[in-house]
Amino acid sequence: MRYIDEFPHQVEIHDDVRIAMADGTHLAARIWRPAGSGAAPVPAILEFLPYRRRDGTAERDALTHPYFAGHGYACVRVDIRGSGDSEGVLRGEYLKQEQDDALEILAWLERQPWCTGSVGMIGISWGGFNGLQVAARRPKQLKAVVSICSTDDRYNDDIHFMGGALLLDTFTWYSVMFSLNGAPPDPAIVGDQWRAMWKQRLDGSGFWLDDWLGHQRRDAFYKHGSVCEDWDAIQCPVYAVGGWADGYTNAVFRLLENLRSPKRGLVGPWAHQYPHFAKPGPQIGFLQECLRWWDHWLKGIDTGMMQEPMLRAWIEEPIRPAAYNAEKPGRWAAESQWPAPDIGMKTLALSRGTLGAAGGDVVDVSSPQTTGLAAGKWCAYGLWEDQPLDQRAEMGGQIHFDTAPLAEGFSVLGAPVLDVEVSSDRPDALLVATLCDVFPDGASTRVSYGILNLSHRGGHEDLAPLVPGEPVKVRLKLNDIGHHFGKGNRIRLSISNSYWPIAWPSPQANVLSIHCAESALSLPVREASARDAALPEFAEPQAAQPLAQTALEPGSNSWVTSFDAMTGTTVLTRRNSDGWHRIDGIDVELGVTSEHTYTIKADDPLSARLETHYLRRYRRGAWQVSTETKLCITSTATEFVVEASLLAKEGDEVVSEQSWSRRYRRDHL
Repeated sequence: MRYIDEFPHQVEIHDDVRIAMADGTHLAARIWRPAGSGAAPVPAILEFLPYRRRDGTAERDALTHPYFAGHGYACVRVDIRGSGDSEGVLRGEYLKQEQDDALEILAWLERQPWCTGSVGMIGISWGGFNGLQVAARRPKQLKAVVSICSTDDRYNDDIHFMGGALLLDTFTWYSVMFSLNGAPPDPAIVGDQWRAMWKQRLDGSGFWLDDWLGHQRRDAFYKHGSVCEDWDAIQCPVYAVGGWADGYTNAVFRLLENLRSPKRGLVGPWAHQYPHFAKPGPQIGFLQECLRWWDHWLKGIDTGMMQEPMLRAWIEEPIRPAAYNAEKPGRWAAESQWPAPDIGMKTLALSRGTLGAAGGDVVDVSSPQTTGLAAGKWCAYGLWEDQPLDQRAEMGGQIHFDTAPLAEGFSVLGAPVLDVEVSSDRPDALLVATLCDVFPDGASTRVSYGILNLSHRGGHEDLAPLVPGEPVKVRLKLNDIGHHFGKGNRIRLSISNSYWPIAWPSPQANVLSIHCAESALSLPVREASARDAALPEFAEPQAAQPLAQTALEPGSNSWVTSFDAMTGTTVLTRRNSDGWHRIDGIDVELGVTSEHTYTIKADDPLSARLETHYLRRYRRGAWQVSTETKLCITSTATEFVVEASLLAKEGDEVVSEQSWSRRYRRDHL
């Protein structure tokens, strides 16, 4: 990374900007803009998030927004209503209120003397989501979007469900927001009203799991904010960006296929981070790439970007399994359209133990509930060891279908698809497929995977439980991937009916039967193209100067699995601490620690238990505040059971102490 401190424009920072909404609520913003823009207006770039602009995203904001401002844009980072230093209460994800506020912000920007009235939106994850959602509202000011690590489908490709299976990230993600929602505004910004604002948040933000577990099918709750419900609603240009190690890559391909507006796609090896500093590398000059996009759509400068291929994707070379990779080897590939007409499906039939030869076998699997412990995180951040381990650790809980060693290597780009005939001895069952690249010595790297709750095989609205013993044909789409299977390696398809702690277990252990005669795996095979060799190199990664911080206590991370042979209990514990540090420019000291404990017994799906614990602290002189949040999830055969608590303190004084106890009916989960 090359840090830049000299730009074509000097940058002014306005830290305490208040934007009034029509209902009288004021939203807090920080604005970086070129000096002199009051007399010579510039386009604006908006990032709209609930993650606290002054102390939450400040580190990455410092790298990104001054860079854009130094190149002639006004960058506007706004705290969503009820977060950071904004007034009001944040009551959930992606609400209509959030979109309405964004429309008002865009109109406000248009009125500013330093803005030309042309605005772009950029964001990763939440900010990538709402960029698409606001685009679907068609505000006249919004001329282009950069959406990173986001989704078009809030039900089937978000953090809550995968193929109708309940993701445990539903609960770990809620734990993050549960903690964050209890954080106070900064008295240095909002003054003496900070206590009243804090109390309003603590009392009013609600218990978001009521919504998430109260809607277990793809109903109106999840259709709201899912832009796939009406592709034509988006008419402004969209640059969709993702990474193979992230949980949100598939949407890039659906956006390219379905949007009718101008579009571009970029997928690298990255986890859930901005590509100029993401790992696994290689990182790229992503900010320069964004400038080319903004210059084209916000300033009318022909940068040549729209004459380049629609999709640029990283094809990973074979790499041995590791929970952390600083870089992944590979090459860039280009496609002028998506779906790409020159990508063909290679079909590999199944027979007992073999992939690529047809057979009439019926193969049974009844996975221990511990199968999946080597899967890594559903949404990896790449900053520590959170990616899949050697998949040999999973072999005892799966059935396997292997090719012979490959006589020649070949590349895939897109989504592998498993067409399979299955039967089960229970009405509810999971089907989990993993695709692995197996080295000659047996080391096994997971390339892709997919999960299907079989009661969702016909869709996510009207469910159809299995009839025990009755075979059904289903299609399971695995996650999109770009990968080269090397000469001499084998391709392995593994099937299980549990995947802990990625997915919550079925209510009863079951035996899943795979009818090989009617089953096959299809791989999207791609030959190298002359377009690939013609691709220009990305510029080296650049960013503005890092945020000035002082480390006061070191952070730490650990990921430990233990097994108690006396009780048959397996416990996975993840501990993360960012230590204790000071953000020098605002003289705030802060630290966040978290612990996630996943407990299960191999023979008992009802033993599944998740506990989370967050401690969040802020200090500036005599101002000392903290929040402690706890969450525990268990289940019976018919219900999910949730216990939660929140303790907020100013110094040693308790400001708020709350607890929740909830039970939610299981709807074929």
